[in-house]
Amino acid sequence: MNETIRWGMVGGGLNGFIGEVHRLATRLDGGYRLEAGCFSSDGARNRESAEHFGVAPDRVYDDFAQMARSEAERRDGIRAVSIVTPNHLHYPAARVFLEAGIDVICDKPLTTTLEEALELESLARERGRILAVTYNYTGNAMIRLARRLVTEGALGDLRLVQVEYVQDWLARNIEQDGQKQASWRTDPQQAGRAGCLGDIGVHAYNLAHFVTGLPARRVSADLATFVPGRRVDDNVQVTLDFGNGTRGALWASQVAVGSENALRLRLVGSRASIAWEQEHPNQLQYTEYGEAPRTLSRNGAGFPQSLQHLCRVPAGHPEGYLEAFANLYGEIRRGLLTGQGDFTDVADAVDDLAFIEACLASNDNDNRWQSLMR
Repeated sequence: MNETIRWGMVGGGLNGFIGEVHRLATRLDGGYRLEAGCFSSDGARNRESAEHFGVAPDRVYDDFAQMARSEAERRDGIRAVSIVTPNHLHYPAARVFLEAGIDVICDKPLTTTLEEALELESLARERGRILAVTYNYTGNAMIRLARRLVTEGALGDLRLVQVEYVQDWLARNIEQDGQKQASWRTDPQQAGRAGCLGDIGVHAYNLAHFVTGLPARRVSADLATFVPGRRVDDNVQVTLDFGNGTRGALWASQVAVGSENALRLRLVGSRASIAWEQEHPNQLQYTEYGEAPRTLSRNGAGFPQSLQHLCRVPAGHPEGYLEAFANLYGEIRRGLLTGQGDFTDVADAVDDLAFIEACLASNDNDNRWQSLMR
C-alpha cells in the first residue's frame, strides 16, 4: 500500500469549489500525485491552473478526450482520473477514460440519466476498471459506525428511515445574478432535469442506502420550484418503500431559510434508534427502548478499533467534511491497489440514478407510487 497513484483531473480549475476539495482530500493522507489535467475549457485558465498545481505543460490538455488518449499511451500515464465538472460532462468524460483503460473517480451524480449510468456500468465491467462516485459523507467515521450498528442488529428490525438534506443558499434567484455555482446547478442542460433532487437529494438517498444496505423499491415524490423563474426543482419530498416492511421519508431543499448544510439521518428499529447530523459529525446518538439516549463519539470510549483508521486525532478534536472526503479517497486508493475498497461503486451509483428517475416519474404522474427501474 506504499504505491502512489498517478492521478489526473477533469475540471477543478482555480477558484472552483469542489476541485480544491478533492485535491485537499488526496493531500491529507497522501497516496496520490496530480500529474495531468484538463482543468478548464478556458485555455488560459486551464494553463494557469496547471502551473499553480505543479502540472508539467506537456500534461495539460485542451480537452478530456485528448487527455485520455495521450495518458493511456504514456508509460508514466495516470492510473486514475477524477471528474469534477458539471453533471452533463460526467458521462462523456467517464466513458473516454474507461475506454482508454483508466480508472475513474466521478463526482455525484454519476450521470444525468439512468440509461447513461447503465452504459458506464457495462463499460467498467467490460474493461475491468474501477468507477467510483464521491459521496463524501459516507467516509465519515460515525456513518461507518452507524452502518455497523445496523448490520450487527443493534437496532433490531429496521422500521423507519428519516433523512433530510436542507440548505438555504438558493432561496433567492441568485443564478440570474451570474453566481457560477447556482447558474449551472439550475440549468437543466448542465445539471439534468433534477435540480435540488440531483444535487443534494441524491446525497441523502445514497447516505440512507449506504447505512441501511437497503435500496428503495418504490417512491412517491413531490418536487416543487418555489423561486420564480427557476427551471428546476428546489424542494423535494419523497416517501420511500424499501420492500421489506421498512418505510422512509426524505426531504431535500435548497430554499429552507435558516439552514446551511443540514444533512441529518435518523433510523428507528424495533430495539433502538440512531441519529446523526452532518453539522455535528463527530457524534452519533444511540437510544435503546426504555433507556436514556447515549452519545457515541468519534474515537471515544467504546469506538471500534477496526474503525480507528478513519480517525486522525483523539476524541474531542473535531474532524469533519474534509476528513470524510479523505477517508473516501483512502478507500478508493485501497480499491485501486488491492481491489478491496469500501466506497460507492458504479452499481450503487446506478441505483442512485434509478432513484432520481423514479422520483421524476412519480412527480410527473401526480405523485403516484413509482417502482425503481434497474
